[in-house]
Amino acid sequence: MKVLLLAGGSGTRLWPLSRKSYPKQFIKLKGQQSLLQETMARVLLAVPPEDIIVLTNKEYKFHVKSDMESLVTKAAGHKTDGHEVSSKGHIVFEPTARNTAPAIALGVKYCMDNLGAAKDETVFVCPSDHVISPPERFIEYLKAAEKAALEGYIVTFGIMPTRPETGYGYIKREHQSLTISGLTEEIYRVEKFTEKPDDKTALEYIEGGKHYWNSGMFIFKPSVIAEEFRRWAPEIGRVFDKSYDEMLKIFATLPNISIDYAIMEKSNNIATMPLDIYWNDIGSWDSIFEILEKDTGGNATTGDVIAIDTKDSMVLANKRLTVTLGMEDCLVVETDDVVLVSKRGHAQKVKNVVSQLKELGRQEINEHVTTYRPWGSYTLMGKGDRYQIKRLIVNPLHSLSLQMHMHRSEHWVVVSGTAKVTLGEKELFVHANESIYVPKTTLHRLENKGKIPLEVIEVQNGEYLNEDDIIRFNDIYEREEH
Repeated sequence: MKVLLLAGGSGTRLWPLSRKSYPKQFIKLKGQQSLLQETMARVLLAVPPEDIIVLTNKEYKFHVKSDMESLVTKAAGHKTDGHEVSSKGHIVFEPTARNTAPAIALGVKYCMDNLGAAKDETVFVCPSDHVISPPERFIEYLKAAEKAALEGYIVTFGIMPTRPETGYGYIKREHQSLTISGLTEEIYRVEKFTEKPDDKTALEYIEGGKHYWNSGMFIFKPSVIAEEFRRWAPEIGRVFDKSYDEMLKIFATLPNISIDYAIMEKSNNIATMPLDIYWNDIGSWDSIFEILEKDTGGNATTGDVIAIDTKDSMVLANKRLTVTLGMEDCLVVETDDVVLVSKRGHAQKVKNVVSQLKELGRQEINEHVTTYRPWGSYTLMGKGDRYQIKRLIVNPLHSLSLQMHMHRSEHWVVVSGTAKVTLGEKELFVHANESIYVPKTTLHRLENKGKIPLEVIEVQNGEYLNEDDIIRFNDIYEREEH
């Protein structure tokens, strides 16, 4: 079995915590692991690391690589234009943003051409940002569904609904279950897929007992999905007659369509396995509230929070003390640059806020105050007409590119750790409580050769301070060079 994890989405329904540059699959909601890492840890119960493929876009390359390496490997391997392989995992890059149908076709083609996946082997497709519990029981379902997939079915995983939810798609099963040799779990042919119903219809679905939430997870044989693409989505299906490298070249011309619309709602070869476990697609702040622990007042809080006369509310604090008084059924999310306050139950309207901010040209929808880079991160601490101040964290054994700036000078003050600095033709070490000045148009590099994170306060001064005033001459992360 190969496992294809979809990690290219840039959804903003969890704004302001999730943003275009740092979407929800990389957020750590309940501990030290991101949602992507939790998903990888779950599927590692079923397959070895080398059978996991993360499908994403190049904008998230270093987020995915960092999450994957910290979980399954410490060594990077060979690279090509279309994919990157660690010693125990695979990252496949979509050449351009497309929907789930062409993305899944790309991932399956990679498995066939680059991993030698047999036509009768199975591929499990799973979003990277769902919460599933208990993981061991889910793996039992997955192994059972594999038996049905080997019989030629495309198996979807349906979630037994607990409420008349209008934010999910639904799967209606046929009355009679299928009989498959060696399969003890129930499985049914799919009669119909329905997109998000209204309240009355959703309630009827629950009472009828034949509908399940559509989890967006599938398992199938490559030969089966290829044939279904050829039949129902021939513009995508034609890629299975080409090589993987040829597919990369024409990927941008493929239809922008979801796997549900392309195949699942048309094919008569779909089966569903009901899962009687906890599942949450983390699609809104209300779903976050559902998974967090509550205090005696029914409040879910993180960070430095004091909740007085507050009930059934969620308060997520970042760096500042956040105090609530006399609130009920409310949502408060505090980040470095945005505070969101909402009535619980209205969180689905966050997407409307994001649309309005986009029209206004606000950067808060794209970037956090803290921006992550392959070498670490930087946090914007303040800015004016001709200056800005950043806090840099350079991870051990990492470095910035060898670079220079045309329009700004920089002053570095080391707070902790030891910095190795290249300045023109000189190399020197700068220790804690020491500083160094970097003039305009001077070749320079900042490195951390030590074993602890390097923290530096950077003061930039000049007439142009945007990030595109960087000319790179040498970069170990293979970003654009001069």
